[in-house]
Amino acid sequence: MIPPGLMISAPASGTGKTTLMLGLLAAFRAQGVTVQPFKSGPDYIDPAFHTAASGRASFNLDSWSMDRARIDGLVGNADGADLILGEGSMGLFDGVAISGACGNGASADIAALMGWPVVLVLDASGAAQSVAATALGFKQMRADVPLAGVVLNRVASPRHEALIRVGMEAVGVTVLGVLPRRKEIELPERHLGLVQAGEQKNMPQLLAEAAAFVTEHVDLAALRAAAQGTNAGATAPARVTPPGQRIALAQDDAFAFVYPHQLAGWKAAGAEILPFSPLADETPDASADVCWLPGGYPELHAGKLAAAETFRTGLQTFAQTRPVHGECGGYMAMGAGLVDKDGTRHQMAGLLGLETSFAKRKFHLGYRKADLNAAIPGHSAGAALRGHEFHYATILAEPDAPLARITDSNDIEVPETGSIRHFDGGGVATGTFFHLIAEAT
Repeated sequence: MIPPGLMISAPASGTGKTTLMLGLLAAFRAQGVTVQPFKSGPDYIDPAFHTAASGRASFNLDSWSMDRARIDGLVGNADGADLILGEGSMGLFDGVAISGACGNGASADIAALMGWPVVLVLDASGAAQSVAATALGFKQMRADVPLAGVVLNRVASPRHEALIRVGMEAVGVTVLGVLPRRKEIELPERHLGLVQAGEQKNMPQLLAEAAAFVTEHVDLAALRAAAQGTNAGATAPARVTPPGQRIALAQDDAFAFVYPHQLAGWKAAGAEILPFSPLADETPDASADVCWLPGGYPELHAGKLAAAETFRTGLQTFAQTRPVHGECGGYMAMGAGLVDKDGTRHQMAGLLGLETSFAKRKFHLGYRKADLNAAIPGHSAGAALRGHEFHYATILAEPDAPLARITDSNDIEVPETGSIRHFDGGGVATGTFFHLIAEAT
């Protein structure tokens, strides 16, 4: 049975959603409550934190890229849990201008589809009764997105709290929690978001502190009682076509950005995943029939990757006879060279001619639609794919044949086409700057 749920959201990024989410997951887990986490939107970092805090795999739900059947199938992973908590991205109603598969990508879409009331995290610093005006606006914005209540963050004092509560009472909004300022449990960040969960050496301590903090300052019983839904249909998980039967998957701190539903889908289809670490100078398993290089932070490890001769030679040998595909950071690592933030060029694998630079940073962010000119592992030529691009690399050269015609969410063509190169032994190298989420339907 699928339990009721809540969407943890906010007016904007940086208000404390993730800290509250992790604290709630850890606090409920400590109470023996089984919580199934989800992440709204195309984020591959937060789900790993959710999993660490809850003990259950977290999955992305995306209304722009995924159709309703796929969303319902993923929500089916909550079967047997006691409660669902979804974490929103950006602001609650923030999405793109033109809707996609079943919405515009806003967290409000997922909340409405599933019938999950919203717990709104409000940064109360620098205001008092005026915070209630923000809550009232969110309460009234969409009739199909009910507001369960608010958690006030960064409250300076009991007097400050009392003033805000006066405003909330006036507009009929329930206060579910009041979090004072507490810098030591804020999670460290870098240019693409939070430092990855796997790099947090003190993760158990962080989660224990977050659980204690939230338990002290949030009415957990009232919050759980506010959960409603869930409106997911009895749909089996949508099929994900794996790129091969035996998949050599790069997995370490430089290559960690994979959407959990993709890996789960590959395994559900019977594929075997064979992880290896380029940073440890390892090569793809010789028995694999395809190699997949996910996104990540090759720019932070460019020197080590350049020195990994065994990895580079092994990947080149593998690509002569079998497919190799890279997404974003993996695509960059397949290229000829990568210039780090200090202006030093590092040799990459050389399967493609791509040259990228972080010395000349350029922000790329947004949904992508791709119409493939040629096949990639798991998808045939002509397939229409939906994904998301997020990086700061400047393209210095992308000389190989274009892999796809790629447009943004406004149907405007973008110049980052991806690349394809064939080898005499029958192998092929392909790569894109976007991370695949789902096939278009």
